[in-house]
Amino acid sequence: MNDRDAGLVPPDSALPAGLHEPLYTPPNPEPEASIQHSLFGEILDWMLAPLLLLWPMSIAITYLVAKSIANQPFDHALEDRVTVLAQQVREVDGAIATRLPGSARDILRADDVDSVYFQIRDAGGGHIDGDRELPRPRDDEGDKDGAVHFRNDAVHGTPVRVAYLYVNLDPFHQADAAANADEPAARKALVQVGETLDKRALLANEIIKGVILPQFIILPVILALVWFALSRGLSPLAELQERIRARSSDDLSPIDSRQVPEEISPLVGSLNDMLGRLAQTIDMQKRFIADAAHQMKTPLAGMRMQSELALRQVDPDEIHRSLEQLAKSSESATRLVNQLLALARAENQPHAGLAFEEIELGALAVSVVQDWVQASFSHDIDLGYEPHDEPVTIAGNAMMLRELLSNLIDNALRYTPAGGSVTVRVRRDGEHALLEVEDTGPGIAPAERAHVFERFYRILDNSASGSGLGLAIVREIAGQHNAEVDIFNNPRSHSKKFPGSLFRLTFPPPASDPIDAA
Repeated sequence: MNDRDAGLVPPDSALPAGLHEPLYTPPNPEPEASIQHSLFGEILDWMLAPLLLLWPMSIAITYLVAKSIANQPFDHALEDRVTVLAQQVREVDGAIATRLPGSARDILRADDVDSVYFQIRDAGGGHIDGDRELPRPRDDEGDKDGAVHFRNDAVHGTPVRVAYLYVNLDPFHQADAAANADEPAARKALVQVGETLDKRALLANEIIKGVILPQFIILPVILALVWFALSRGLSPLAELQERIRARSSDDLSPIDSRQVPEEISPLVGSLNDMLGRLAQTIDMQKRFIADAAHQMKTPLAGMRMQSELALRQVDPDEIHRSLEQLAKSSESATRLVNQLLALARAENQPHAGLAFEEIELGALAVSVVQDWVQASFSHDIDLGYEPHDEPVTIAGNAMMLRELLSNLIDNALRYTPAGGSVTVRVRRDGEHALLEVEDTGPGIAPAERAHVFERFYRILDNSASGSGLGLAIVREIAGQHNAEVDIFNNPRSHSKKFPGSLFRLTFPPPASDPIDAA
């Protein structure tokens, strides 16, 4: 088969002039919803995605904690320096003096990594000693209470950490000012010591390295362990798959749920329910085929016998009689085949496959009754219809309901003796719609009413012709419409020999909108 035969290339007449035939037409992309996903991959994604998201967050938090840890020891050292420097500040003859020798200055500035700055200012803000470039604290930074305070600042654009405190130049005056509010505030000198942040950054980096590097080693191990754990955890699914695959095609026995994990037990239980329904359906089909074959044997054997008998006859009257019997047998076989097809169609259209719509039950009943009027004349039976005062609306499938009512009327006509009557009635009982078919036939005993809906079931001592499928079709279609079927004696019949039958179908109230069961 070439590309043109396969439908990949359009015929020459379909191409515009001057265009060449395309060699290949790419298929339409598969919808996203129909793409099959891996359970293993889904679980792995949901486990690794939070892990990979939390890992950078843990690095950021670790860095902040490392900076806080690195600041603490250096802040203590900075606090000691500013305290020692403050002890060297004195006021002599109204002027601030420092007793800080050169060696002490060298020790104060001694640092192999950071640059160290110090500064002393008088109460008026004038520079006394140290580095002039070290900025003063803002007025809102720290209380002038003699305690050491810290701030972050910059010297020549370089970040520095500054420790500072205010030194009381006259402690006795401070005591008097505290006792007397009218006394002026004591004069205080400002002492500051600052250093750059290189040592702190180095320590923070070392802490980060000590924490992060092991994580780089542990993370692949965690991934490998997660992969292995998922593989082991999902292995029962693979074992269940192998057990199901090893089954023969006709093995519909339940799967032993004791050999699967607890989380899969509901799935296995649902699968067992489906297997049970499938086995029941297959058994019903097998019985249906066996019963149909058995029922077909009788009319076919009769047709063969009558045809062979007609071939051997010479008398035209006998040949005519044989042909009449052959026609009856063919009519019986035709009716049986039609009912088998109707039952198969009804059984193979589950509730979810029927398109329901609003139906006026009275109009449908009138139409079906009209179809059977001619047949009632041939049986010498009075077929009638009693309408309801108001329209009776139900939700259903018109074709299947016509089949249901036709089988009820056919059943009534076959079992009602000549001169009798069959009445079809549509009425409403509260919110429920009722469809009734009553006849004046021999009736159905209460013990038989539960069995007449079975396929190929025939009441004993009943000579009426039939296949035993009509009421089975009625029950199937009624079940698809959620309708209840009840059998009673005809309340209008007063004959003991012919008590008659009343078949009543009770339909549920229709929905406000047309129902589409599909």
